[in-house]
Amino acid sequence: MVAPPDNDVLWARALHFTYNDGSPALSGVSLGVQEGEVLAVIGPRGSGKTTLLRCLSGLLATRRGEIWFNSVPVHTMNPLARERLRRDRFSWIDPHPSLVPELTVWENAALPLMLRGTSRRRAKTAALEWLERLDVGEAARKRPHQLLQAERQRVCVARALAPAPTVLFADEPAAPLHRADRVRVLRTLTTAARSHGITVVLASYETDAAILADRTITLLDGRRVNSVHLPPVAGTEGRAACSLSV
Repeated sequence: MVAPPDNDVLWARALHFTYNDGSPALSGVSLGVQEGEVLAVIGPRGSGKTTLLRCLSGLLATRRGEIWFNSVPVHTMNPLARERLRRDRFSWIDPHPSLVPELTVWENAALPLMLRGTSRRRAKTAALEWLERLDVGEAARKRPHQLLQAERQRVCVARALAPAPTVLFADEPAAPLHRADRVRVLRTLTTAARSHGITVVLASYETDAAILADRTITLLDGRRVNSVHLPPVAGTEGRAACSLSV
């Protein structure tokens, strides 16, 4: 076992993951992500993007391969250690908004900070700041059921950014939004991450993420490839499908 390069905050070698039914999801994927970098993982649906992010973040244990975070081997950690790592150093955004219905919007956004032991007052201040930046500050005292889906997703983005994680894993973070909102949220996310030195691993089947990222890798059928033919972006009728090269 060889330690990763010192300048990679996240590093993986020869990752393999197989579903319970025996079908492969990842087949030998390797990558390195530098501190403060925004890396876009691009590929069609079913290419292994979500599985890769879940393995890198410790949500899934790989069958074979190595994952290192700041030169610490994540692949040898027990489930409790991986859970602490996700709580203290990582953040996650799902493609569909998931909020605690009993909490207000600002409480949802502040929840990761309070779970880390931050005082309620400081957590609220940070949450409100991010909610304002994502144009949902006026909804701070509402409950999730009172929001539109696009607003709920912005709250999820604010919740992920508020604790200033070392690494933010974003799995199709703008999927529920209209095109104009998608670009805006992705730009806010990547700009904020860069200004705070947050490393981002962003999965997307669209080209918007690739344009805003520092670097792009492409997956197809669980493997890294040089290019992939992507379908047209929804909401851009008449636009031809495109091929990404990396």
